[in-house]
Amino acid sequence: MADARSRGRGDSTSGRTRVLAPIVQESTPAIIARKLHEAIADGSFPPGSQLTESGLAADLGVSRGPLREAMQRLTAEGLLVSHRNRGLFVVSMDDDDIRDMYIARTAVERAAIEQVIAHDDPESIAALSDAVVLMREYADDPNGPDMAEADMVFHQTLVEHARSQRLSRLHETILVETRMCLRAMRGTYSSGKDRIDEHQALVDAIAAGDAPAADVLMIEHMRDGLHRLIGDAAAGEEVS
Repeated sequence: MADARSRGRGDSTSGRTRVLAPIVQESTPAIIARKLHEAIADGSFPPGSQLTESGLAADLGVSRGPLREAMQRLTAEGLLVSHRNRGLFVVSMDDDDIRDMYIARTAVERAAIEQVIAHDDPESIAALSDAVVLMREYADDPNGPDMAEADMVFHQTLVEHARSQRLSRLHETILVETRMCLRAMRGTYSSGKDRIDEHQALVDAIAAGDAPAADVLMIEHMRDGLHRLIGDAAAGEEVS
């Protein structure tokens, strides 16, 4: 009976290999922070808008304690800014902020490419290829919201498959800022094919294990994105 119970529990003494990952329950502040991330990213809370504790607590149906903790997290991440005697506001990104964001984003995604190539996992290539397939569904609307989101899914997939918790944490905040910027980028692509081909070229270089080529392509991709946002001829110098 003892052996049967041990096998049922699947503990370390049974020699059983864990099949299912443990369920991780998010804390209330973490859930609130995620919802605020989403609302800022999708434009529900546009840059410069004020967030009030009373309004958010009523909307979310939560007490002010966990809400305040969640807002402190976003303030530490730089997504919210506190103005003395006025309150908390969604960050407004000027050209210098956007350049700085692209420096960080380029560093994270170049590191992700290096790790994905090092892991040499066919599942990673398949996931990235699927992300490009998703982009192709919106080729006729290269500047639409669906294409912008599919673009973001590609980059999120890339960092996820780097298998680095720290890169993923850094990228999470950058993703919110990038989504804010991508809304401003709409209208700058004349062809869906061009936008898709940039991402396909990255997948091809990663699949070939050609780290130098993939690195150069990522730098050029980020340089192009920054230029589309701020129209700065010297933008590329900021991310190389």
